[in-house]
Amino acid sequence: MSEASADVRAQVERLRETINRHNYLYYVLDAPEITDAEYDELMRRLEALEREHPELVTPDSPTQRVGAAPSEKFASVRHRRPMLSLSNVMSAEEMREFDQRVRRMLKLSGDVEYVAEVKFDGLAVELVYENGVLVVGSTRGDGVNGEDVTANIRTIKSVPLRLIDSGRGPVPSLLEVRGEVILPRKAFARLNEERIESGEAPFANPRNAAAGSLRQLDPRVTSRRPLDIFCHSPGVIEGAHFATQWDFLEGIKALGLKVNPLSRLCSSVDMVLDYWQELSELRHELDYDADGIVAKVNSFALQEQLGEVSRSPRWAVAYKFKAQQARTKIKKISVSVGRTGSLTPVAELEPVHLAGVTISSASLHNFDEIRRKDIRAGDTVLLERAGDVIPYVVRVTQKAEPRGKPFEMPKHCPECGGAVEHEEGEVAYFCVNVNCPARLRESIRHFASKSCFDIEGLGDKLVAQLVEKGLVRELADIYTLKLEQLVELERMGPLSARNLLANIERSRRISLDRLINALGIRHVGEHTARQLALEFHDLDDLRAADEARLRQVRDIGPEIARSIIAYFAEPRNRAALDRLLKQIVVKPLKRPARASPALRDKTFVLTGTLESMTRAQAERKILDAGGKVSSTVSGKTDYLIAGAEPGSKLDRARSLGVKILSESEFLRMLEAPAA
Repeated sequence: MSEASADVRAQVERLRETINRHNYLYYVLDAPEITDAEYDELMRRLEALEREHPELVTPDSPTQRVGAAPSEKFASVRHRRPMLSLSNVMSAEEMREFDQRVRRMLKLSGDVEYVAEVKFDGLAVELVYENGVLVVGSTRGDGVNGEDVTANIRTIKSVPLRLIDSGRGPVPSLLEVRGEVILPRKAFARLNEERIESGEAPFANPRNAAAGSLRQLDPRVTSRRPLDIFCHSPGVIEGAHFATQWDFLEGIKALGLKVNPLSRLCSSVDMVLDYWQELSELRHELDYDADGIVAKVNSFALQEQLGEVSRSPRWAVAYKFKAQQARTKIKKISVSVGRTGSLTPVAELEPVHLAGVTISSASLHNFDEIRRKDIRAGDTVLLERAGDVIPYVVRVTQKAEPRGKPFEMPKHCPECGGAVEHEEGEVAYFCVNVNCPARLRESIRHFASKSCFDIEGLGDKLVAQLVEKGLVRELADIYTLKLEQLVELERMGPLSARNLLANIERSRRISLDRLINALGIRHVGEHTARQLALEFHDLDDLRAADEARLRQVRDIGPEIARSIIAYFAEPRNRAALDRLLKQIVVKPLKRPARASPALRDKTFVLTGTLESMTRAQAERKILDAGGKVSSTVSGKTDYLIAGAEPGSKLDRARSLGVKILSESEFLRMLEAPAA
């Protein structure tokens, strides 16, 4: 390892500046100038130089967004200047009264200039930059002391690790900037889908999801959640001067920080009220939750004159939107069981019309939520729609008389009577019986999917018939199906039955990673299954592994490790698996010779016909290079590989802004230097 020359140091610095600029263009301005492939090439060059010269690695390098080890707990951070909370107004009349109060205190006869901004329903944070480098990120906490979440803040792509010197003004020697961390609505919907698929309880609303993501002790978990931020207020600033709130917003935007483009300079309170009206109509089209606007006196000198009262400033106020709410009565609280066995309490409601739809049920999310709000059958509750989409219970408004007993999660699965697992400190409850009827249909569909046993012809309607008629009571029963049984089913003639049996027979030989994925273990998907198969020689080795051994595997933390152990600890799971293993032949997975940094942890979807390889060969190359393969295009898809005569997936990818690769571009990615 040679010492870096002046030329290498200059290369590294130029690459960092270039990457930081393109991060700013992409994540802050939404105006990229280069393709994803070109950006990836810049990152690969920087990573290669830093590997060769580790003495050049600095905390603010773009390669160091995720690198901190999991914390045991968050340290406390004291804010140099308290993070104040805002007082609220709820009507145009109250907003005018606020304006009159401001003018009276300032002894002004004319209009006051305000800056009107979106009020985000997110998590308040403070970023501290010293000499242009991010050194601390903290939550608001109680306004005086917050939690140090620097490692997690660094994973947010729209947060610059180093400020940009735009030439507009000096980079402050100290810059404290306050902002709101949010989870966009589309990302929130995807995250909840993933949590439900993996057997986790869904988040109640985007704000809870953002807060939960930012307060993860392991920054790697936070990095997988597409958090965003909007910066809006100053703390202590040294080495630069801003005379007004509007100048401050323009100034920090030039430094590379993300501000909301909907902010408006208002010459009077009438303009503020017009802004509120516009935003209240526009709020449904935004990709984030907003619960009102904030009006701030623009001049910092006038803000200083006005001062603060208690813990709220006299120079700013929040004007809330009218909530879309309704009251209704809970008829009873039931429990639904998902594919992975997750138990979710559901409020069955007296039907009520809210925001254009009739709502008769609402998820109560988890037992902790019910206990915290003390929700019981018979109570009248206030219902709201999170993001104007998902109905949830805000609070009890009238307790039933006489009051029913407090709700308790069942000790046994309401569908199969199997054991319900609940780990201390976690909110989720699970039925761990893999053959639970409520889970069986979805389990079979997952088992037969392309990423698992790939049994063509075993579709949804056929699976429903097989389960309903008792022909398949567990996964091993798929391999004991007979021709005479199948031909008796609806829309299943002799030819279709024989084709299905042939496909089932072909699926008997399977690689270890596909088998692990097919088992439907909570938190274990295709990528994690592959990591496990690369680490363990066979299924017996995996069965015998303890938590410490499992956590040695890449990307496996304590939660996934405990889930794997719980799966194999359930006697019915072990017995069902033993019966399945008698029907199939499991092949070990060979460790790939190389892994490409361009593909690692990226999700690919294929469409159309490739010239140089089959679809299956392409999928295997992606997996060998450390990537992931999905059959459907979604917001979490990184790349769509489009061959000849692509299908509807191409249109879907374009509508979602997914990067589309030709076959030749895909081949060039595969040829990237190994990690």
